[in-house]
Amino acid sequence: MAKNIKNIEGAIFDLDGTILDSMFIWSEIGYKFLEMKNIQLPAGADKQFTEMSLQQAAEYYIEHFDKTATIESIVNDINMLVEGFYFNDVIKKDGVHEFLDYLKAKGVKMCVATATDKYMVEKALERNGLLHFFSEIFTCNGVGAGKDSPIIYDKALEHLGTPKEKTFVFEDAFYAIRTAHNADYNLVGIKDVSEPASEEEIASYCDYFIKDYSEIYKHFE
Repeated sequence: MAKNIKNIEGAIFDLDGTILDSMFIWSEIGYKFLEMKNIQLPAGADKQFTEMSLQQAAEYYIEHFDKTATIESIVNDINMLVEGFYFNDVIKKDGVHEFLDYLKAKGVKMCVATATDKYMVEKALERNGLLHFFSEIFTCNGVGAGKDSPIIYDKALEHLGTPKEKTFVFEDAFYAIRTAHNADYNLVGIKDVSEPASEEEIASYCDYFIKDYSEIYKHFE
């Protein structure tokens, strides 16, 4: 039975593919990073990279390719490849600004929970005029766990201080949606072209599923 989003008091937003049109950059980053290191990426490893935090990706690289490397140096290298995109190029998803305005007017408390490092998140949100909507930015590296664990959502919920039954997680990535669902969070699934899972599969784990933000308002009527 779908939870009633009309009662929303708190919102935990993913960043890439949910607020920003940026998920595609992470689909390519495994290839680019290993190309920089002159290493051929094993088949299927690109999908693994998209489901990892930066620290998890660094640990994977050390285990499989270079045991002399450090997590800090790998994270810095990966961030170097993507930070120009976040600083200068990334754009917000259609309709998200208007929806955040709508939630703010309703008094909904909002924060971000993302695998992307905080300094890039802040720059990208500020440049797109969205930073002021969020009271805090939680990152996988900051909480010490990827989105295969609900820890980041638990930390965000604790920060918001809103009842869990009146708090919704907004996500596009199927693996993260599955994690939040299994931890009994209310979920709004957002369609993103970079997500390979089918709409039907994603929707089966969500209380609401939308292809774009213009579809969300009917659920508040």
